[in-house]
Amino acid sequence: MKYSVILGNLGNTCDRFLSTGYKQQPSKAQMVRQAASIPGVSAVELVENWDVTAQNVSTVRRMLKDNGLACSSIIPDLFSNKRWGSGSFTARNTAIRRKAVDAVKQAMDLAAQLSCKTINLWPGQDGYDYCFQGDFVRAHDWLLDGIIACANHDRAMNVALEYKCKEPRTHSYFARAADTLLFALETGCPNVGVTIDTGHAMAAGENMAEAASLLLRADKLFHLHFNDNYRSWDDDMIVGTVHFVEYVELLYWLNRLGYKGWYSMDQYPYREDARGALNGSVRFIAGLWKKMQALGLEKFDQAVRDGKAVDMSTLIRNLLGMR
Repeated sequence: MKYSVILGNLGNTCDRFLSTGYKQQPSKAQMVRQAASIPGVSAVELVENWDVTAQNVSTVRRMLKDNGLACSSIIPDLFSNKRWGSGSFTARNTAIRRKAVDAVKQAMDLAAQLSCKTINLWPGQDGYDYCFQGDFVRAHDWLLDGIIACANHDRAMNVALEYKCKEPRTHSYFARAADTLLFALETGCPNVGVTIDTGHAMAAGENMAEAASLLLRADKLFHLHFNDNYRSWDDDMIVGTVHFVEYVELLYWLNRLGYKGWYSMDQYPYREDARGALNGSVRFIAGLWKKMQALGLEKFDQAVRDGKAVDMSTLIRNLLGMR
């Protein structure tokens, strides 16, 4: 397993109630050093415009190299600037849509300079809030045109579409694994796929393992973000603090179907020690996987073949060292 963290998770996280954030903002160099100090972490994800720009990409490249870190993906910032407030790829203003495509192309160029092979694309402002506000047909066409243009800009670069059912809009156009997969296939571009954010899958009412299996079946699971929540909101909590059995099942299917990408931590530890929270998530995933291997993956194979809930519950108890 290859572990990564989103660099900004180590910084000052804000919400709408405390827009100045809950902590002091460390420098970029401090955050990079903290990421490198987490055992098992060998890469960071960077947000274009926040962490890396055309002006500082050489400095960032040197900083990552000095700390032994790769860049697992770059996230184009299509969500935090007011110009995207009514949409990026789906804005009714043609000039805004063009700027969205240009922003992603620039992020792809930055990624190439960092030897990064994936753009994690979350068009968070592309959706609607009210009935009759969404022009579903035109929005779909605009998304299709824009993302195909981005994918064709650098066909060696993966474009991973991250879905989320809501927030900041009440309804997002990329809301679930299935509709995002359908869209990725419709582009006809082999380098367009999907990111599963585990918290987004939970909030959408999905079974994470089933969503991953669907995408892996189509060879379209390009990237993973890990966190936890109570399913009603994207709480971005420490992995495993709410859900357990679902993570056992997810790791089983990721291994069985041959996922080879990054396991990237995406959390908002507002009040917690950020390094400790991210370290805890990595340790949970790595430790859980080790326990599963020690118990014997063939036992999970058998449980899936038989489909007997009582035997499954016994297996989970055995995994926990119980009878």
